Amino acid sequence: MTDLDRRTMLTTGALALAGAAAQSAPAKAQAAPKPIFAIPAVTIPIVGEAEVFQVRRIYCIGRNYAAHAIERGSDPTREPPFFFQKPTDAIQNVAVGTVADHLYPSLTKNYHHEVELVAALKSGGTNIPAEKALDHVYGYALGLDMTRRDLQNGMAAEKKPWEIGKSFDHAAVLGPIHPADKTGHFTAGAISLAVNGTVRQNSDLKNMIWSVAEQIAKLSEAFELKAGDIIYSGTPENVGPVVKGDVLLCKLEGLPDMSIKIV
Repeated sequence: MTDLDRRTMLTTGALALAGAAAQSAPAKAQAAPKPIFAIPAVTIPIVGEAEVFQVRRIYCIGRNYAAHAIERGSDPTREPPFFFQKPTDAIQNVAVGTVADHLYPSLTKNYHHEVELVAALKSGGTNIPAEKALDHVYGYALGLDMTRRDLQNGMAAEKKPWEIGKSFDHAAVLGPIHPADKTGHFTAGAISLAVNGTVRQNSDLKNMIWSVAEQIAKLSEAFELKAGDIIYSGTPENVGPVVKGDVLLCKLEGLPDMSIKIV
């Protein structure tokens, strides 16, 4: 064997050993992708709890009280339920016992109030039966679906999406969440809204066309519902405009009042 052959064998053996060692060594963990900036989570306080409710999606049902459907030009006896969404960061939290400043939004000259019961989900799924739907509810809150009515009506008249009338900064006002295991589920109860002490909206949850359970069932046919979803369950009749300086007082039997001032 020549010196050249010996050098070739030694080199080949060293390379083989190095390759085997590399294969046997644990692969170095790759760093997870890092976002280029942080986006804070949107949360809602929970009464009596240190934890908060993290919001995944905001669903809203339209025209869910017969009298409100009629005042909006719809026939409640023939119209199936329909839903729209608001951006998660549209939430404005209002603490119990306070009057929170609420900014009058841009672009509108006809800004409307809509008081509503809000359901917060702890779990979800698809094609949820109505009789099982309330098992997915974590709790309830009192809310306001604020609406730039002129923009909504203008887009509807042009047969265009009216998201600009419903989905904007601070458009989803609500109080803290009250766990259902403490309040029970809301199927009836007085709900009202007053502006500067004058009652405008005044109804009862039993007048909803579609109950919270039915809303969850219908929504789950179109979307996979998940923990963190909240549902604005519709507003009674006599929605109307507010201007800067107005104080709104929302009431729902079984929950604390909620109040904001338009600024």
